[in-house]
Amino acid sequence: MNIILSVISGTIVLAILGIILGLFIAGIDRRIVARMQARIGPPLRQPFTDIRKLFTKQSIVPANAIPWLFNLMPVIALASSIAVLMYLPFGSLAPILGEAGDMILVLYLLIVPSLALVIGGFASGSPYATVGAQREMVSMIAYELPLAISVIIIAWRLMAAGVAEPFSFITLMQTSVWDVVGPLGIVGLLILLFLFMWITPGELSKVPFDTPEAETELAGGILAEYSGRNLGVFSLAQAVKMVAILTFGIIILLPWNLSPVFGMTGAGAVLLDLAFFVLKVIVVSILSVTIIRTMMARLRITQVVKLYWFIFGGLGIIAIILLMLDAFFLGVI
Repeated sequence: MNIILSVISGTIVLAILGIILGLFIAGIDRRIVARMQARIGPPLRQPFTDIRKLFTKQSIVPANAIPWLFNLMPVIALASSIAVLMYLPFGSLAPILGEAGDMILVLYLLIVPSLALVIGGFASGSPYATVGAQREMVSMIAYELPLAISVIIIAWRLMAAGVAEPFSFITLMQTSVWDVVGPLGIVGLLILLFLFMWITPGELSKVPFDTPEAETELAGGILAEYSGRNLGVFSLAQAVKMVAILTFGIIILLPWNLSPVFGMTGAGAVLLDLAFFVLKVIVVSILSVTIIRTMMARLRITQVVKLYWFIFGGLGIIAIILLMLDAFFLGVI
């Protein structure tokens, strides 16, 4: 019973922190984009204001929709996004749930919010949402290839170095992959870091990969028929998913903490590492989402597939070859 209560309370705390951090990052994103476009931009609290307004409005269900499915999908999206956070360490804080293969599980869980969007779009009965849902499915197929390549090759390289349980997030936090590679491996990891920066906006359907929504083409696309509380829940799910995917990338490629550098222990070390983690999340968000969506226009769905499969997929294969050669020359295979 105590374990169950601890998991429930921990999940509630994680959900609140994930929502707050996600909305705060969204506010920073909008503010920086506005400055880069020579505008003043909204205040940092604007995403919180938008959510509050959405939850005071009625959710309208279209006449052609499947009501129970239409209303259920926002809840599924938010719940699955929060579930991802339960397997991720934050700074030096261990995850609530964690097993030897939790990295593979998180890869699957990250798909669920997108699937909820797809099902919700189809359930709305709107032609705009249907087209958006089709584009979302194609986008998922596209960006999952380089993401899977990055995760598998990093775990393989750790396993080749003799690290036990390479698919565990706790292992990744304790043993950085950068510490077990040579020069060729470092080049390969830099390529993977570059790939992650471009996978992130695809996972979040941000410009230039926002073809499922495409406000100027599909009037909001996959979310065209959502309003009020339902749209607010989807927005919260997107905020939490942003924190989840950024945390996921930081753990596998930028796992360092500051407390070992200063020789700190105890509560002070936990707070320092947590603050450093939040800083990393914000910086990575700016580099991989804000700057990219400001300097680029929306791509066509065919361009999205070609970019992820052929260009980024090709770079992923090059990274695999480099990491395998690195392991060979270091004599670990």
